[in-house]
Amino acid sequence: MVEEVLDAEERASLKTRIKTLMKEQDAVLVAHYYTSADLQDLAEETGGCVSDSLEMARFGHAHPARTLTVAGVKFMGETAKILNPEKRVLMPDLGAECSLDLACPADEFTAFCDAHPDRLSVVYANTSAEVKARADWVVTSGIAVKIVKYLHQQGHKLLWAPDRHLGEYVRRVSGADMILWQGSCVVHEAFKAEALKSLHAAHPAAAVLVHPESPESVIALADIVGSTTQLIEAVRTLPNPEFIVATDNGIFHKMHAAAPGKTLIEAPTAGEGATCVSCAHCPWMAMNGLRKLAAVLESAAVGKRSANEIHVEESVGQRARRSIQKMLDFAAAEKAGRIQLGD
Repeated sequence: MVEEVLDAEERASLKTRIKTLMKEQDAVLVAHYYTSADLQDLAEETGGCVSDSLEMARFGHAHPARTLTVAGVKFMGETAKILNPEKRVLMPDLGAECSLDLACPADEFTAFCDAHPDRLSVVYANTSAEVKARADWVVTSGIAVKIVKYLHQQGHKLLWAPDRHLGEYVRRVSGADMILWQGSCVVHEAFKAEALKSLHAAHPAAAVLVHPESPESVIALADIVGSTTQLIEAVRTLPNPEFIVATDNGIFHKMHAAAPGKTLIEAPTAGEGATCVSCAHCPWMAMNGLRKLAAVLESAAVGKRSANEIHVEESVGQRARRSIQKMLDFAAAEKAGRIQLGD
């Protein structure tokens, strides 16, 4: 899947039409860091949000708009709906899936939990509403270590799903007793440690930034391991003139905006001639674009049911919201100093 290519005239025309439609439908646009620069720019131009999946949903919850348009992948739209059940949630393309979500079917995850009744289940946000509903906790990459460390200190043994690389990183850092689901992200799985070593040797002044969904051998070479938000902050604050970045290259747009004078280099994946599932850009994120966003808003006039609207069954949403709320409550308590984590 290749992102849409627009000339300046079509881009301007689409943006103008989308802005009009959003006003007519009382809509706001929330976009993930991995979507196209056009969508990220449009979100910010219209008072929307560009962020990670959790902040996208939180923003939508706080915003008064009655319609949320979510540019990202399907689980992000579902999370927005779970936290905002009273709002209409639209996506440019409901076929925009996630390899982690697809690798963890709800029925298989339920069986996994049932086979280990003595363990709490902790799932990454990159999962379906049904999986979130079955889980005890939902986490994002930015808070996973803290929550797992806390649960470990409370004496809990854990199940983790779906990303095995992130799970192994969390287990290593936290010391928790964890059984890991064996899923992986098609983008982060493709980063190559030996090629990264060679690239870093050619750019010795560069800091290596790695998302924890990457393989352990790649994480071992990192100067900073962190979530999308944390990696953007590293580019902004670290003194290095160059950065080798091991995550989806859609994030480069926001990194350039945060630190315009710095050089960003893609970490190596499978080399020249790689297929789209082994390059540094998610093929499902690439399914989003201005043309599809305009089309879904055109078809979703107020009072009409859109084929691109996210629906989550009420009882599933209630159970999933409980698991997500635990994370939100933990984050608030930890920020307020009510939770202290040991070394």
